[in-house]
Amino acid sequence: MKKIYIESLGCAKNQVDSEVLLTIAKEKGYVRVTEAKDADLIFVNTCGFIESAKEESINTFFALKGAYPDAKIVLGGCLAQRYAEELELEEADAIFGNRDLAAFSDVLDSLDKGDDQIVLKPEYPDPDREKDEREEYLSMPRSCYLKISEGCDHRCSYCAIPIIRGGLRSRSEDRIIDEAKELIRKGFFEINLIAQDLGAYGTDFDGKSHFCDLLTKLASLEGDFRLRLLYIHPDTFPEELISIVKNSEKIIPYFDIPFQHSSERVLRKMRRFGNTEKYLALINRIRSEIPEAVIRTTLMLGFPGEEREDFDELLSFVRQARFDWMGSFLYSREEDTPAFDMRDEKAHEKAVKRAARWKNELEELQSAITEERLKGFVGKKYTALVEENIQGEDLSIARIYSQAPEVDGLTVIMGEGIAPGDVVEVGIRAVRGVDLEAVLIRKVK
Repeated sequence: MKKIYIESLGCAKNQVDSEVLLTIAKEKGYVRVTEAKDADLIFVNTCGFIESAKEESINTFFALKGAYPDAKIVLGGCLAQRYAEELELEEADAIFGNRDLAAFSDVLDSLDKGDDQIVLKPEYPDPDREKDEREEYLSMPRSCYLKISEGCDHRCSYCAIPIIRGGLRSRSEDRIIDEAKELIRKGFFEINLIAQDLGAYGTDFDGKSHFCDLLTKLASLEGDFRLRLLYIHPDTFPEELISIVKNSEKIIPYFDIPFQHSSERVLRKMRRFGNTEKYLALINRIRSEIPEAVIRTTLMLGFPGEEREDFDELLSFVRQARFDWMGSFLYSREEDTPAFDMRDEKAHEKAVKRAARWKNELEELQSAITEERLKGFVGKKYTALVEENIQGEDLSIARIYSQAPEVDGLTVIMGEGIAPGDVVEVGIRAVRGVDLEAVLIRKVK
């Protein structure tokens, strides 16, 4: 039996794509392996969002090609979609973009026949051809991602996502609900809803968001599961969402809102429409209605035109917002985006060096805030989803509601007799850096 290994880089949306590709490969007679050394075919599902992600993708490709030269290797994903013609990557047996995942079946056929290098940069499929069913899942015990839409219509001036993945294309409500039912039937406890912007779901249907209607229907499904919401654009945040989350036991009170900045001057250059006052008002509304709510954000530094006074405003915003979790990154100058021509490369390099110093200052501030926010969990009981056991010790790694997969801190549980995928009740007794230390109270399910 032919064996395939997928190295999935970048965001959760790429992980869902990888799972679809694995399912297609399974239909073609391939079996998934978890180590590249065992594979006949290696697929590198790349990220092409910013320069550092592109470098990681290329480095990963060459590392795998160098380590396993006898395996066939495919460069796929966002980087392949964006630069398929320009790459001239002789080492790749195939270069395959991500706008029509169903076309991977054709790529596999060509590889099996021994065809010369295949370069396929697909466009959007006919609706009947679109492939998003999954039978294979990358390892996250009882936790999975459910993608409700593809692409984005926001057109932020720095962002290459619309170039790579195209405009917003929402999946039909029926398909999403059917998939959710299947995930619940398979025993997934945590279903993470993902999109470029959850709040924009359905605006490509008739110009208005249908996300809250969809979420209400998902939360009403029978079964033992929880819904987590990942990525909601602050400028189109649905007001009714707060009350829906407040009144549903199945929706985790976790809000992933990438503000990117708070200075109105910088945000306008980004083609975003908020400011410090508006964004603080949104945060305060969430926390006044849901005191236990956890808020994560991402912030960008070094965008063209950002001055020290803009950064000082951002620091003040972070002090007042008191985010539970924050990620920060430096602006990447991406060709074909409107922001690319706002300054030349020499000015960009100078600005990024300055922004790197600001980034350290910002992260130092946020680290203290995160530690203080985490202390609020100490002495309380929570439900946790166990992810793995630490070999040779009565310790397990888990997550409580405040910790999203792969991006936030973890909960270390002291206790025996639990396994990955177990849902347990724990008592939090200490903060260890960005992690929580807990003791096992009982196994719930």
